[in-house]
Amino acid sequence: MPTNSPRAEAVRAISSRTVLAPPVPVSSATPVPSSSYFGINTFGARQMRDKLPKDVYVKLVAAVRLGKQLDIDIAPTVAQVIKEWAVSRGVTHFCHWFQPQTGLTAEKHDAFLNFDENKSAIEQFTGDQLIQSEPDASSFPSGGLRATWEARGYTAWNPASPVFIMESPGAKTLCIPSVFIGYHGEALDEMTPLLRSSEMLSRKAMALLDLIGDKGALRIYTTMGAEQEYFLIDRGHFAMRPDLVMGGRTLLGAAPPRGQQLEDHYFGGIPERVLACISEVEYELYKLGVPIVTRHNEVAPCQFEMAPQFEETDIAVDHNQLVMSVLKKVALRHGLQALLHEKPFAGINGSGKHCNWSMAIASDNELDGVNLLKPGKTPHQNIRFLLFLAAALKAVHKHAGLIRSGIATSGNEHRLGANEAPPAIISVFMGEMLTKVIEDIAAGRIVKQGAAQAMIQLGVAKLPEIAKDNTDRNRTSPFAFTGAKFEFRAVGSSQSIAFPVMLLNATVAEAVEELTVALKAELKTTKNRDDAVLKVVSAAFKQTKAVRFEGNNYSDAWVVEAAKRGLPNFRRSPEALAQLTTKKSMQVFTELGILSKEEVESRYHVRLERYVKDMLIELHTLAEMANTMVLPACYAYLGSLQTAAAAAKQAGIKTVPQIDAANAAGKIVADLQKKTAALHATIAKAEGMHDDLATQAAFLTSSGAEAMAAVRSLSDQLELTIADGDWPLPRYREMLFPV
Repeated sequence: MPTNSPRAEAVRAISSRTVLAPPVPVSSATPVPSSSYFGINTFGARQMRDKLPKDVYVKLVAAVRLGKQLDIDIAPTVAQVIKEWAVSRGVTHFCHWFQPQTGLTAEKHDAFLNFDENKSAIEQFTGDQLIQSEPDASSFPSGGLRATWEARGYTAWNPASPVFIMESPGAKTLCIPSVFIGYHGEALDEMTPLLRSSEMLSRKAMALLDLIGDKGALRIYTTMGAEQEYFLIDRGHFAMRPDLVMGGRTLLGAAPPRGQQLEDHYFGGIPERVLACISEVEYELYKLGVPIVTRHNEVAPCQFEMAPQFEETDIAVDHNQLVMSVLKKVALRHGLQALLHEKPFAGINGSGKHCNWSMAIASDNELDGVNLLKPGKTPHQNIRFLLFLAAALKAVHKHAGLIRSGIATSGNEHRLGANEAPPAIISVFMGEMLTKVIEDIAAGRIVKQGAAQAMIQLGVAKLPEIAKDNTDRNRTSPFAFTGAKFEFRAVGSSQSIAFPVMLLNATVAEAVEELTVALKAELKTTKNRDDAVLKVVSAAFKQTKAVRFEGNNYSDAWVVEAAKRGLPNFRRSPEALAQLTTKKSMQVFTELGILSKEEVESRYHVRLERYVKDMLIELHTLAEMANTMVLPACYAYLGSLQTAAAAAKQAGIKTVPQIDAANAAGKIVADLQKKTAALHATIAKAEGMHDDLATQAAFLTSSGAEAMAAVRSLSDQLELTIADGDWPLPRYREMLFPV
C-alpha cells in the first residue's frame, strides 16, 4: 500500500507502540500480594464491623444477610462512617450508582462540599443522602412507564452491595449501589426485578425445605459467576472503522486467509501488550473487590476471557458491570479498544458471557452455605438435591421461550447457533451419569422400593462424583449442568446479566412452588417424606424429558429433533422478545409479584425499541460507509486502471490486462451501487414504520438484514479485488493479527 495512506500510518504507529508497565504495586520491585490491596476501594461488611457501633452493625447485617428492611434510624451513623472513610481516601463526590434499562450503569455526582451556619466550607453526607437520591428519570428508557415530561425518579441504596470508590485521573467518586424506581414505585431499572425474584425464590425454596424437614433456613440465595469474553484490538484500527465506532461490530470485511482454523490462539501465551493491559484491569478490579481469578486467550484471534470466583448474585451483577467498565477504560490507556459486542468479526467466534448459577442456604445451623444443587453424603441430602434439580428442569422446560427472550439482542442474534455458541433452542445438558439416574427415576423403576433403598440402588455414593463428570461439559449446550451449578452459556457478552438471571430466578421459583403443591398432595397418601419426594421428583423428570438433550446442539439433526419434541426455536430477536408478554409468562411475573403487567410490557417495549435502534444505526452506518468510503475507493481504483490502460494503448501495447480487470471490478461496483440504493430504500421504508414497533422490528430483522448482507457481500468481493493501497478500511488481517 502507499506509504502515506492512513492505513499504512496506522500500521506503522501500531508496530512501534511500546508495552506500558502495569501500575504499582503490580510492577513494584518488591512483590506485593494481591490480597494486600484487594477491596481497598470498597467499604463492605468487614470495614463496617470495625467502624460502626455494634448495635448499628447488627441491624445493618440483618438487612444485608436476612433481607430485612433497613432500619432508617441507623442511616445517619452509617453515612457518617462512610463519609469519613471516603474523604480519608481523597473522595470529593458521591453518587447513587444504578442500572437503568440501557444495559449500562448510570450515576449523577454530588459534592460532599457544603457550608455550615457560619458559611464555612465543610464536608457533609447525611443519612437521607445515603438512602435516596432523585435523578432525572425522563431520559432513561422506560417502555411507556413514564411520560417524557415526567422527570421524577428515585434511586434507593441497596445495602447488600458494598459502596465503592471509582478512581479516575484527578477524581475519586464514592459510588452507592442503588435501585431505580418511579414516583409510584414502578421498577425503572434492572436490579429491582432481580432483587424481587431473589426474594421470591428464597420464600418458595424455604417453604419447600421446611416441608421436607430441613428446618432453620433463614433465606435461600442464588450464586453467580459470570465468565466474560471480549476482544482487544488496537485503538488506531478501531478509530478508522465507523462500523466499530457506531455499532461495535464490523459491517464490512473480507475473511483473511488465516482465521482461527489453526487452533493456535486458544490458551496460547497472552501477548505481552495485552497481558500488561489485563494485569492493570485486574489490579483496578481487585481494588474494587472484584475477585477475578482466571484469564486466558479464547478461540478467536485477539479474543480473551476473564472469570471471577462465584458470589451472591446481586453482587456478581454489580461486579460484572464493573468488569466491563474497567476493561474498556483501562484498554484505552494501553492504546487498545475492548470490544464487547457478541459478534464483532464475521467468520470467527463471537463472545458470550457464561453465567454459572446455583442456589444455597443461609442459616445459623449445619445447613449454612449448603449448595442445593450439589449432591451430599446421605440419601436424604441427595433426594433434596434431586428435588431442586427437578425444579430447574421444570423451569426451563415450561419457560424455554421466556428464558430465550432474556438473551434476545441484536448482537446475540449474530452469535446464537453460529456453529460456535449455543443455539436459539433452549435445552438442558445433564451428563451421562446423571442422565441415567434421572431416566431410572422417571421410568419409575426404583420408586416402589422406598427412597432409602432406591438411592442405594442408584449409587448414592457416586452422586458427588456425578457433579464432576459431565461428559466434557457439552460446550454446545445453552444450559448445562456442570457440577453443583448450571452454566447458562447463551447470555451475550455485552449484556447486563441482571435480566436473564431474573428470568431464571422467577421461573425456578414458580417450579419450586409447583413441586411444593405436588408434595403436599403426595404426603396425604405417602407418609414417608423421602418416599413422597422421590415420587414427585419422578413425575417431574418424566414431564421434562423433552428439554433434556445430551448431543450436539450445533447439528441440523437437533433442529429437526427439537421440533419433534415441541421445543421452541426463536432464531430472531423480535419473535423471542414477544415471549415476554405471553399469558404464561405474564402469569409468572404477576402472580409472584416480580413485575406488574405494565412493568412486563415496558420491558418488552424497551428491548424491542433497542433492537430497532441498533438495526437502524447499523443500516445508516453501512450506507454511509458504502457511499463515502467503499465506492470512492472503487472509483479511484477503476480510474487508475483506466489511466494505465490508456497509457498502454498509447504505447502500442496490444494486450492490455487492465481492461479485463476494470470490466470485472466495474460490474461488481455497478451491482454495489444498486444494492446501496436498495439499502437506502430499505432504510426509508423502515423509518416510515415507526408507529408500529413490532412491524418495524420484523421488517428490519428480515428485509433490513438481507439488504445489509447484499451490500456486504459485494463490498467484501471488492476488498479482495481492488488494489490494497486504494482500500480505506483496516482489513481483518491487520486488526486480528497486528504486527
